[in-house]
Amino acid sequence: MSSIVIVRPDETWPAQYEKTAETVHGILGSTAVRVDHIGSTSVPGLPAKDILDIQATVATEPDLDEAAQLLVAADWELRPPRRDHPVPGLPGDEGQWVKRIVVEPMYRRRVNLHIRVDGRANQRYALLFRDYLRAHPDTAAAYGEFKRRAASLPFDGVGDYADLKDPVCDLIYLPAEEWATRTGWSA
Repeated sequence: MSSIVIVRPDETWPAQYEKTAETVHGILGSTAVRVDHIGSTSVPGLPAKDILDIQATVATEPDLDEAAQLLVAADWELRPPRRDHPVPGLPGDEGQWVKRIVVEPMYRRRVNLHIRVDGRANQRYALLFRDYLRAHPDTAAAYGEFKRRAASLPFDGVGDYADLKDPVCDLIYLPAEEWATRTGWSA
């Protein structure tokens, strides 16, 4: 059994992201269309695992492997999965959910770097989810409470924790889509 540790929000997470994003930009160069802070550490006041989630967006699917290889050459480690879970109501096409994930070099600040293709459903999901929680602090607080309670359950690994969180994130994401339409949100 592994334990998931959810920590109190850290006001330095944005600065830690900025420093890591500079490194990622330096490695990926023009292969990355953009690099964004995503996940719970990107939402002010939201408890999280003390691991920065960052999304590097690339222009095309072949660029996924190019970006991953550039990072591997810089001592980052390529990890599974090679796709995100499909979200009910969004395109079911496998290509919409493809990604690569790499983690930081040993002894560096913990990072999950998600590499996704520009304009794909999973790339948009990460940005809209973040922005919706930033604009809806009560929803973020409820999500934080869910994460704390979920982390107290026994898990065989982080993958089991993520599998439990996925449908809850989808429940937040679906109204986020309506909010995006109403407000004219764009990534």
